[in-house]
Amino acid sequence: MNRQIKRYPPRVIFTVSRHSAYLFFIISLILVLFSADFSLSAEKESNLLLAIPPILAANLSAPPPVEIRPDSARKINIPVNGSLQNPAWSYDANLILFTVFNKGYNIEPADLYIYNLEDYSVKKLVSDGSGNINLPGSVWNKTSQSIIFSSSREPHDEIFMISENGNPGDEIKITNRINEVAYEPSFSPDGKNIVFESHKVDVEVNGVITKYKTDGTGSYQKLTDSNSDCRQPNWSPAGDLILYQKLDSGRWDIWVMDQNGENHRKITSGEGDKTDGSFSPDGKYIVYSADGSDLESANIFMIKVTGGIPVRVTNYSGYDGAPSISPDGKTIIFESSTYEDPDLSKGTSLYIIDTPQIF
Repeated sequence: MNRQIKRYPPRVIFTVSRHSAYLFFIISLILVLFSADFSLSAEKESNLLLAIPPILAANLSAPPPVEIRPDSARKINIPVNGSLQNPAWSYDANLILFTVFNKGYNIEPADLYIYNLEDYSVKKLVSDGSGNINLPGSVWNKTSQSIIFSSSREPHDEIFMISENGNPGDEIKITNRINEVAYEPSFSPDGKNIVFESHKVDVEVNGVITKYKTDGTGSYQKLTDSNSDCRQPNWSPAGDLILYQKLDSGRWDIWVMDQNGENHRKITSGEGDKTDGSFSPDGKYIVYSADGSDLESANIFMIKVTGGIPVRVTNYSGYDGAPSISPDGKTIIFESSTYEDPDLSKGTSLYIIDTPQIF
């Protein structure tokens, strides 16, 4: 059926045209005035941006382009030069703490940075010309709102702490011993204690996992045998367990003990080195880096805290290491290099990958 087209009277047509012309004139006038008043120089644009609330201004930036590997790991494009290593999550999962070695992989000096995953901003947290290094895992404490790290400033490596809102120079010294150095600390969930790797000064072997109160009271408590070589401790979210890596029969494996230093048990096994362990947020799993006879280079794996068969997380021809699981358990952040041996590279970058569905 053909629809009849409605014809409007001439007066109505004229009235609409007049109103349209008037509206067009008003809009044109506004645009002219806006253009004249806001033809800003770069300086004026900057002043205008400063007038916008900080969070809004930060979000005006477009997200950096994402590079995705064949195994679905996604690169985090952080505008900082150097080797980006040892990523650790904030307790709200919005921020990433990491170490930047300025001259290459594990080559000091090193600084601590915080990257905001929401507005892509970067903040330098600690920098004094020495080697300031955080561990992946439980180094950012919700209760104390503090970050724990080690520093190679004179006379030798010790543990320091800084507020999450701090700036370079705000850090405070926690450990202070004459004949022993302290590396790679981790917080207890309540923030009242730390565990760290301890060595005699100028001795690189026979690391001892040591416990100490953050308020500086009490004594240093050794949790592992001085005749063994144990390193990189990480506290469980519930506070009942501490994991560490131990050198045994020429290779590193992940071990777990009770928080008081009792009931040590080996979690990983097989060929290759298993290092850089940290817990999942529910405390049921451990994520770590491992190489072996069937791997071209180290990749990321997960295993139940009770042991068993590990699950491979990344599948990459280069190096993947130093993983941390997000507080919601959905993603894992880690350092990565195209080189099989990162020591031969100029440094690593940070990547994120989804946690395996099996967990």
